[in-house]
Amino acid sequence: MTDRNQHIEGFLAQQGWAGADRGTLADDASFRRYERIVLNGKSAVLMDAPPEIEDVRPFITVAAILNGMELSAPKLIARDPEQGFLLLEDLGDDTYTQVLSNAPNREEELYMLAVDLLIALHRRYSASSSIPSYDDTRLAAETDLLLEWYLPAVTGKTVTDSARRAYHALWRPLFALTRTIPESLVLRDYHVDNLIWLPQRSGVGACGLLDFQDAVVGPAAYDLVSLLEDARRNVPADLAGRAIDRYLAAFPEIDSESFRIAYAILGAQRNAKILGIFTRLDRRDLKPDYLCHIPRIWRWLSEDLRHPALSEMRAWFEDALPPDSRTTPVQLTEQ
Repeated sequence: MTDRNQHIEGFLAQQGWAGADRGTLADDASFRRYERIVLNGKSAVLMDAPPEIEDVRPFITVAAILNGMELSAPKLIARDPEQGFLLLEDLGDDTYTQVLSNAPNREEELYMLAVDLLIALHRRYSASSSIPSYDDTRLAAETDLLLEWYLPAVTGKTVTDSARRAYHALWRPLFALTRTIPESLVLRDYHVDNLIWLPQRSGVGACGLLDFQDAVVGPAAYDLVSLLEDARRNVPADLAGRAIDRYLAAFPEIDSESFRIAYAILGAQRNAKILGIFTRLDRRDLKPDYLCHIPRIWRWLSEDLRHPALSEMRAWFEDALPPDSRTTPVQLTEQ
């Protein structure tokens, strides 16, 4: 038994779960692991987040905020932040991904429920000093992942200093445009893998929430982008259009054009970031499975860049990453 496993067993024993059956649920794109713990007909989920590389305290903070808004985040059963362990309410296995694979005819219902949850979240959220800001520095650092990881992987070259300066200069006024719409709590990874169908609960409580520990306060359009420009799933354009219209109808005080501009900018920012992250997962973390989504991410990014507000950014991409270079990096293990 490894030292880490011994620590897990000790934590479970302290919480009254000694001798429980343990089964792996999932890893994710971070270094966190999840297990389902079962004892005497009861189940819970163990989050194992090695404290030298992960911190469970933001999860605890955001979960409390979400539960305080009567949204279906997992309730905390036990915690040991120093060791990186959380024992959480088990929301089950019916992720949106799983439900949609078995019942694709429920796509409209599930997506509109997810939009309604965002509407409820943005109506109920009160500013909290414990949540960091999605400021321009953070947004810009994320876009740099494209330069640091994806661009050299597909071109064999590092970005020139002049191209880097131009890239940064183009993003700054775009980020300013995203500040013309209201801000709220941004969960950041709001997509079908992190949403759980809970039909026994009513209203927006029927949509369970996972993987929100990186939440920030930022432009309200961001999580809608995350949902509708899903890196792992094709979302029909007509469905996305109805979802955006539904959100805007709930907030008539928001200028529709300003919102759609912010949506396109945040989409471009997010997809540039994900191109870098998925490449880094292969090269640094030896997790190549995410590379298969690169073509879809480029489709989303190309659509975002078509917005007139991004015309200069589109020109930068056409110069630095022309269409014939917008390929999937070769897996590191194959080189």
